[in-house]
This record gives sequence, structure tokens and C-alpha cells, in this order.
Amino acid sequence: MNAPFGRCPIAYLRWAASRGTLNPCKARHTLSRGYASGNLAGLKQILRVSEEVTEALATNKPVVALETTIYTHGALGNDLDLEGIVRRNGAIPAVVGILEGVPTVGLTPDEVIHMVEGSPRKVSRRDIAYVVGTSMTGRKINGGTTIAGTMVLARLAGIRVFGTGGLGGVHRGGHESFDISADLTELGRTRMAVICSGIKGFLDIPRTFEYLETQGAMVSTFADGRTGDVDFPGFWTRETGIKSPFVVEDEEHAAAILLAQEKLGIESGLLFANPIPEKDSIPGKEMSRIIEQAVREADEEGAHGFRNTPFILGRIRELTKGASAPANKALVRSNVERAAKVAGALSRLTSEGASSSNSPVTPQADILVAGSVAVDLSCDYTGVNPLQDPIPQLHTSNPSHISQSIGGVGRNVALAAHRINKHAKVRLCSMVGRDLAGSTVLASLESSGMDISCIQQLSRDEHPGSRTAQYVSVNDANKHLVLAMADMDIFTNQTFSPSWTSIVKSSSPKWLVVDANWKDHDIRRWMQAGKQNKAQIAYEPVSKAKSERLFCSERSIENLGVFPNATVDLATPNQYELAAMHTAAQTNEYFDSPRWWSVIDAFGMRGARDRFLKITSATMTDAGIPQQAIQLLPYIPTIVTKLGSAGALLTTILRRDDPRLFDAAHEQFILTRCTNGDANVGGVYMRLFLPSENVIDAVSVNGIGDTFLGTLVAGLAQGGKIQNLVDVAQKAAVLTLRSSESVSDKLGSLEKELLAAASLE
Repeated sequence: MNAPFGRCPIAYLRWAASRGTLNPCKARHTLSRGYASGNLAGLKQILRVSEEVTEALATNKPVVALETTIYTHGALGNDLDLEGIVRRNGAIPAVVGILEGVPTVGLTPDEVIHMVEGSPRKVSRRDIAYVVGTSMTGRKINGGTTIAGTMVLARLAGIRVFGTGGLGGVHRGGHESFDISADLTELGRTRMAVICSGIKGFLDIPRTFEYLETQGAMVSTFADGRTGDVDFPGFWTRETGIKSPFVVEDEEHAAAILLAQEKLGIESGLLFANPIPEKDSIPGKEMSRIIEQAVREADEEGAHGFRNTPFILGRIRELTKGASAPANKALVRSNVERAAKVAGALSRLTSEGASSSNSPVTPQADILVAGSVAVDLSCDYTGVNPLQDPIPQLHTSNPSHISQSIGGVGRNVALAAHRINKHAKVRLCSMVGRDLAGSTVLASLESSGMDISCIQQLSRDEHPGSRTAQYVSVNDANKHLVLAMADMDIFTNQTFSPSWTSIVKSSSPKWLVVDANWKDHDIRRWMQAGKQNKAQIAYEPVSKAKSERLFCSERSIENLGVFPNATVDLATPNQYELAAMHTAAQTNEYFDSPRWWSVIDAFGMRGARDRFLKITSATMTDAGIPQQAIQLLPYIPTIVTKLGSAGALLTTILRRDDPRLFDAAHEQFILTRCTNGDANVGGVYMRLFLPSENVIDAVSVNGIGDTFLGTLVAGLAQGGKIQNLVDVAQKAAVLTLRSSESVSDKLGSLEKELLAAASLE
């Protein structure tokens, strides 16, 4: 790749940014907000990781760390394209540096330009605290990270592989001057696979080996097709006459060594020397002569300390008549390419290990529920005259009856499905803290007969802020919800674990229910995992605010699928959640998509208002409920809107061959028929189900919507049709409404009715 920028790295970066060659997402993810004492834990509070790198790490995609001194203090020109090399080899590049005092992993091209133009310091381990701390006082400092500095920050982010040029080492005479690179001590205490072209040839390679051995860092060289002992490379040359302590056959061998190091808990780093490509190598004897002359002249000129390396590198460039520069470029590119391949091999090996016979095998499930489990507190107002004044007073304490139970949307949905069909295999995927509340939750689930094998228990040491979730509802004297407070941070502070994907794969569920307590990106990851394993997806919106997460900005995540390839198959919002989802979809331009318009056009909605009025009511139509459901249908082909005392509104897309289109019994519910010949859309079905009964003896509203969805999914997993299941789901919700529990323990009384409804055509 040739580009007209002279030798200016900044010009190259601007060009790369314009072409998208360097393109990590700009979004940032804070790894930890809570302070934890211990080695480097304080820094972890403010480490920022790009959303692209965060997502890659969470889903076991290969990631390669790249240093920034190559931009801030290098002299290799403008055409390295290291990030592009990483991407072309199937990995995600993570450029590491300190931007305006913030340690960052996954810098964008514009951010690197800003850093380079801001008089950056060269930052090693010793400099990190100074640069960050000084910036906290208001004097923002930029920093290009060295090998040591990059290792520290990359390891904090969870990256395991680092590609760079050449390692520092023990300088000649270092046994007297103690001039030893910080790269070596970093290898002794930071587990990272460092792929480089060995140690710069003018350093003392044998003493560097001795020092690394003392530090406990493995030193090896890729065989590159050679057999037997091989030379440790000398940066610009493949031959040094010094044999490598260990030989690594290929990238898979290197990945296996790194994985073994991790499993053994050994914290020192691993040096994998990658010889410069033969066509770019300078002959060993020639390079040795040049190096000796450059070192001698440095001594004669008194170029010691920080002046030593720049002086020697400059003389080598002159003595090789410029040949050392293209060799340097070639070796850096080769190292980064090999690093990407090692990262890819490690990703594959990790995935295979997760599903090997040595790992617990998750049995199959009919229904998998990914959602929250929490300790619920229900506060029911018991004022002096609750019949005349049923609403609790604001800004003061109120008399009430307070009860505690185990709840959480995900738990409630799973338990409802489990209780209404005892033969269904239901599994809950969730998280609790390693605290008293978490132990109470697990014991309660086990006592209910629930499978808890996929519930993670997180410790605060490893996962700061991982408190077991809690939910507090405040209800009026009629048991109607006035307001609720929820602490669900455990679900938004953690990143999506690759183990979840493995669980979905091994469970192979018919239905995957995802609740909105997860972060928006994690909601998509759950749904993608389900679709990849041929599960149907149900979305439980949870609340008005959280319901919007399905329709978040799509700038850095995979697009939401549209019918007939919709990501979501079913959603059960109440009317307020429906409105919030509609607003979010409109705000984030989901209704501007040509894919959406294609489906909407196929509906043939002209004159639909009269049909809305006939099927629903003037009140619902004026509130926009049927209209909102219709506009969301391309993304959610079946929506059951819970309307409280008004019942439930089913709105669904009918395919061209759907029997309901040709059945006189369903004619009254056919809202529209497709008239434009669309290959997939046959029409729209809309049906209002009146409530099963008027309840006047409600005990608690907690969990009624979750019970409704759990019952629906239990019937759907048995092959039932949605229109035949809504009435049973409403009856189940009434049982919970009359129960002090968030899921009634009497749901089993409806099992025969559910199975009968599921068997109907």
C-alpha cells in the first residue's frame, strides 16, 4: 500500500481514518467502577475499552494488542497498516495508549492523531500512574505506550496476545550499568503472549536470556519450517549464532502453551520470537559487523543512557544505506500477522475446551430463560382509610404491609413455565452475588425444583458491584403498582460471557426468552446466540424504560432482523412498554429502513382505522395501541399487548400459506390482506382477548405479566398456536394476582388445560 504522505505518521492516520483502515468503535466501556485494592486494581477503575474490543473479548473473538510508541515515537513511515493486517487475518486490533490522561484500549484513528499532536510522553509501567494522576489534577497528558506499558493496559482489559517489533533487553555492559529494559521485568510479572522479532541485535542477547530466565519468562522462537535447534533472531537478521531456549512449531503450538500457562495460573509472560521473513532479512555476518561499528562509535561519542539506542539505530540505518528501515517495517508487519494467527488459534482452542468432554455438558432444554433473579420486597399501602384514600402519600412514611420473596423477571418466567408444565425442561440463565441474598436465591430456586446449573454466582473481588439484584414495589391499597425501585446493576455491570453462548448451543432450546434487564448489546448477543442455534426468541420488556433497549442505536452492533428473518419472534409488552418501544424505534430510525418499509407496504394498511375500531375499541385506537403494534411488527412478528382489565391484544403477521387466512372462523380477525404480491406476507391478524375474569380480590400484582409470558412460552414449546394459548395465559396470570408469591404455586392446576390448548389446530 503506497500513500502520498511523505514520512508523516499523522498524515497516514488521517488517511487510514478516511478509508476505514483503522476502525475500532468510538464507544467506551468502563471495566469497573468500584475500587478494589491490590496490584493495578485502582487503575482498573478508569481503564476504557472500546465497545468493539469489549464485544470481541466477551464473545471469544481473537484480539491483538498494538502499542502506540510506533506512532508517537517511531520513524517507520506511513504505510505500516498494522490494524488492517490484524483484521485481514480474522482478529480485532486493540491500539493501546493514554488519551488526555485516560488509559485506553481500542483507540480510534482520530484519537491516535489527537494523541500524536498533543506532545505525547513515552509511557512505560513506571509512568502510568504519573500520567494518569497528573491528568486528574487538570493537566491532561497524552502517552504512547511502550511494550511494557502496552502489556499492563492490555492485560487489564483481558487481552492475551500482543504483536510488536522488537523487544528491549540488557544493554552491552548492562551488568555494570544496570541498563536493562523494563520490557524484561514486565515479561516476568504480566502474563501476555508477546510476538516480536526477538531482541534488538545490538543488545546483549545471552545476558538478556539469563535475565528473562530469572524473571520466569519463557523465551521461544517459531521454527518457520526448520527442524532441530534454531537461532534466536536478531531483529533485522534471522541468524545470531545463539540458539533459542525453546522452539515453537506453529501458531497452534503457541496458543496451546499460552492456554496451559493460564490454566496453571502462572503469571509471567511468554516471548514468541518470529524471525524476519527471509526475503527482508539482512545477512547475519553483515549485520554483526555493522552493529559492532555502531556500538563502538556510540562509546566513542559518549552516547550512553537514553541517548544510546537512538544513536545506534541511526548509525545502523546509515551503515546499511537505509536497508534497516524496510527490514524493520517488514518484521513488524510479519509479527502482527503472526500475532493475529496466534490469537485466532487461541480463540479456537478456548472454544473447543469449553465444549470438550472435560467440561460440564449442559443438557438440552425446551425453554431457556436469560434474565434476572432478585430478592423482591412488596410494600402494600394500609392507610387509615384505604378505601376512600387508597394512594400512599408522597414525601412521608406510609403504613404498609411488607413481604419478602424471591422474584426477578427471568426467574418468574422460568418458574411459571416450570410450574404450569412439569414435564417441560426449563432452565434459567442468570447471575447472583456471592452474598447472603445470593445464597438465599439459589436455595429458593432449588426448593422450587428449578435447574440452577446455569446461574453464575459472582464474587465482588473479581466482579466489583456484583450485588444480588433487588426489587422493591410500592402498591396502593388495591394492590395496584404505584412505583417500583430496582437494583439490577449486576446485569449491566458485567460483560456478556462466552459461556452463555456455549450454554445456548448445548441446551438447543425450542424457545429462548430474553428479558430487558441485560444491557442493550447483551440483549442482542443473547438473541444472536439463540438464532444461531435455531431457537425462537421471546422478548420480555420488563419496564417502560428498559423496554427501549431492544431498539437501541445500532451504530456498533448487529442490525435487528426484519420479517421473514426477524431476530425476535414474540414480545409481550404492556401498553406503556409498547409505546416506549415504538418511540425508541422511531427515535433511532428503525422506521427509516427500506427493509421495514417493504414489510409495511405488504400489509396494505389503507383504511385500517375502521378495522382497528371494530376489532379493538375507540379508546385503544385513539391511544395508538393497534397502530404502534402494527409498526413494530416487521421487527417483532407477534406482539401480545397486555391491557390489564381490558384483556390482551394479539397482533401477528400471517405468512401467505397461514391457514387462518382461509378459515371463516378467523375472518373477523384478519385486519388486512397482502395485495402487492409479497413473497412472504399474507396479511395481518389482530384479535382482542377479553380478560378471563374481573378480579376483585387481588393480593399482589408482582409477577402477573411474567406468569403470562411463561405460560405462553410453555404452550408454544409444546407446538401450540398463540391464539389458542392467550386465554390460558390470562387465567394463569389471575392465579398469580391472587397469590402472595410472584408466581402462583397453583399453576399446575392449569396444566391439562394448557396441554389441551397446545394441541388445538
